[in-house]
Amino acid sequence: MLYLDYMSKLENTDQLIAAIVDALENIKGEDIRILDLRDIENAVCKYFIICSGSSNTQVNALAGSVQKQVSKSLREKPFQVEGTETAEWVLLDYIDIVVHIFQKSVREYYDIESLWGDAKLTEIASNY
Repeated sequence: MLYLDYMSKLENTDQLIAAIVDALENIKGEDIRILDLRDIENAVCKYFIICSGSSNTQVNALAGSVQKQVSKSLREKPFQVEGTETAEWVLLDYIDIVVHIFQKSVREYYDIESLWGDAKLTEIASNY
């Protein structure tokens, strides 16, 4: 039974990643990257999904798109949402997956991809 629970959780994580990336692409999120943190000791979660928007309006639209699509397709809501007031850096915490949606300049400043440089990085090619 434990194996089935484990496989189910893996499948749910993959579905959640796919739904998040799809939602970001629908609102033309830029420079989407997935950082796999599973092999990093004491990591805060299993994955970061990072994306940029060109304005606070787009950043909030990207966050809203993720929440709506994940809720609709997987019936999951984020454990916590932060940053929607200024929309420079919005964080959606889905426990195993944390979504970071930045304005470009804020993303460059914090450069969290470098902070988690040991993570396996997957870049999502944009279709636009």
